[in-house]
Amino acid sequence: MLPVNADLHIHSPYSMAVSRFMQPEQLLAGCVTKGIQVLGTGDALHPVWRKTWEPFLQNDAGIVVVPTGEVEDERRVHHLILAEDFSQFAELQALMEGTCKSFATTGRPHIYLSGEKIARHAHSVGALIGPAHAFTPWTSMYAYCTGVADCYGSEPIDFLELGLSADSSYGAAIPELNGIPFLTNSDAHSPHPDKLGREFNRLDVRDATVKGVLDAIRQGHVVMNAGFFPEEGKYNRTACVRCFTQYPLEEAVRHGWRCPADGGVIKKGVSDRAKELSGGSAPQPRPPYVHILPLGQIIQTMEGVSSPNTKRSKAIYAEFIGRFGNEINVLIDAPVAEIRAVHPKVADAISALRNGTITLHPGGGGKYGTFSLG
Repeated sequence: MLPVNADLHIHSPYSMAVSRFMQPEQLLAGCVTKGIQVLGTGDALHPVWRKTWEPFLQNDAGIVVVPTGEVEDERRVHHLILAEDFSQFAELQALMEGTCKSFATTGRPHIYLSGEKIARHAHSVGALIGPAHAFTPWTSMYAYCTGVADCYGSEPIDFLELGLSADSSYGAAIPELNGIPFLTNSDAHSPHPDKLGREFNRLDVRDATVKGVLDAIRQGHVVMNAGFFPEEGKYNRTACVRCFTQYPLEEAVRHGWRCPADGGVIKKGVSDRAKELSGGSAPQPRPPYVHILPLGQIIQTMEGVSSPNTKRSKAIYAEFIGRFGNEINVLIDAPVAEIRAVHPKVADAISALRNGTITLHPGGGGKYGTFSLG
């Protein structure tokens, strides 16, 4: 078996608020720098984007390119679709023609069908499907549905994407998810290394092909998930959307979901939602989830500068890539002693991340969480 790092959910310039630099050349170069061997195309229901990718399906970088796309259903729930070939997305587009305003106007189309019907169409063409960023409080399965059956009816799901708001622990105790592989992807709107691959999966594949990648997901050969601390998310804790005061769930219920301080709406946090869904069940074993932060962000913090794009930060980043080959190697695999030879403070931060000794200040109500390293 061959371990590969895969990021299977990104977007194209045909989606809203996406960088115009999200082009195949830049994305493939970004994968090499990041350490991603498998990349989803994103937005594969868009006919022009499919044509844009065709010359790059076989590429000098050796990146396995997987046709992928995200859709929004009639309840505004988002779904991630993975296929072996662009022709399957063309067939899927034909099956769903007339159910959205136009597949040519947006990379992530709003389909006026239920999740069950979309999943049935996806399976009919041989594609895989599962809920995208399932725990976020907006446009997700667990935001708008009581569970898998409520969202997909009798149609099975092939995986569940955790999203930036959750790690494996949030789903491990939910009984209906037992046996369903968890995916972690970047949902990147920019090819910069602080976005592309900021969350990724390590898969064991029999061969480095699109079929090999999809078979690994079908067979549950996800050997590691990597991504942010959920506490960094804007809606991790139950909190007021106006003043960001955080509340225990029972207190929020007692206040009728209105902040007593300013009358703002109290938004249920992802952490509390996951506990509700577990029903008190014991967590089931899952592959390891490794919490990471983008290397540029670590350098920025350790250097005390305003941005990872300062001249000094970029020079340090380039030194790390030159020494270790790619960013994921630095964050997860390289010995701390070797990292220390390049930058002692960054080595201390990565050691703290690996040991789980950072201090987290959870976000809530729309305000990002913060952390301190060391």
